[in-house]
Amino acid sequence: MNYKIALVKGDGIGPEIIDSAVLVLNKIGAKFGHSFSYTDVLAGGCAIDATGVPLPEESVRTCLESDSVMLGAVGGPKWDTLPGHLRPEKALLGLRSAMKLYANIRPAVLHRALVSECPLKSGIAEEGIDLIIIRELTGGIYFGESGRGVGETGPYAFDTELYSVSEIERIGRIGFEMAMKRRKKLTSIDKANVLESSRLWRETMHALRSEYPEVEYSDMLVDNAAMQLVRKPSQFDVVVTSNMFGDILSDEASMITGSIGLLPSASLGTGTLGMYEPIHGSAPDIAGKGVANPIATILSAAMMLRFSFNLAKEADCIENAVAAVLAEGARTADILGDSKAKPLGTSEMTERILQKI
Repeated sequence: MNYKIALVKGDGIGPEIIDSAVLVLNKIGAKFGHSFSYTDVLAGGCAIDATGVPLPEESVRTCLESDSVMLGAVGGPKWDTLPGHLRPEKALLGLRSAMKLYANIRPAVLHRALVSECPLKSGIAEEGIDLIIIRELTGGIYFGESGRGVGETGPYAFDTELYSVSEIERIGRIGFEMAMKRRKKLTSIDKANVLESSRLWRETMHALRSEYPEVEYSDMLVDNAAMQLVRKPSQFDVVVTSNMFGDILSDEASMITGSIGLLPSASLGTGTLGMYEPIHGSAPDIAGKGVANPIATILSAAMMLRFSFNLAKEADCIENAVAAVLAEGARTADILGDSKAKPLGTSEMTERILQKI
């Protein structure tokens, strides 16, 4: 079967790491009898330079007509002075909206070979970190009513947190379904002791839990969750939470694994069309130098195979290849730590992974 993939290479190191992922996908295709066809799509700063807007209509159309989308990274200081509606990051919001992607899935895994890179105490790190944070992506305070005014105490600003039962149900179901495929443990994060929106969140999640009796379910307040992630991250399996809380907690989870250069993500909706990207930025300071870590993007390709194409064996093959290379001591500069070994460049790390597939 042929799978059509839209490639949003973007800015900075985006083109380099997407090229690495394409090499890996092609090797997987040859090994397992699949074919992948690719269409380059302009979005982000490069689209602004070429067309004057961060997300041309043609780019949206191409993504919607594809089986899935892979994104490198967008943005950089070159475009920092542009007005908000013309910033490269608007391309991400536009794609998520057009593709109706409401769930961001971000794994945080600490590879055994990289325990020394974890900033937590060695005993905590050795217990292991293997969790997934599922963040609601299109609701909450980032999309609620906002504004400014002048009151008795002077100028003020406000942002509104708003969630409907249907929005909570659809993200909650993804959390329960994901837990069923893993260790059958789900933690829902809210602030129900203070926020009315969180109380509705908790009520809705409790109504859903009866449909999944095999899942060990628990509620946790967000401030406690932030503490528990550094105290005992091994207690978590699948975490589901709102847009803002997920934004913050997923970044915290990424840092306790040693490097953001290792972590992939997926943004999904109700169908199989998804957008897959590393969690790191465009890193313009190292763009074109051939030193970027391609692993997060390669693992994002594995997530695409698993979630959009239902190719679990193929996804496992990529993930096992990455783990094997790291176990052998292969390191890019961002995960070199105290090692005296020479760091591998982007193409060298990619080649090592290809050899393991």
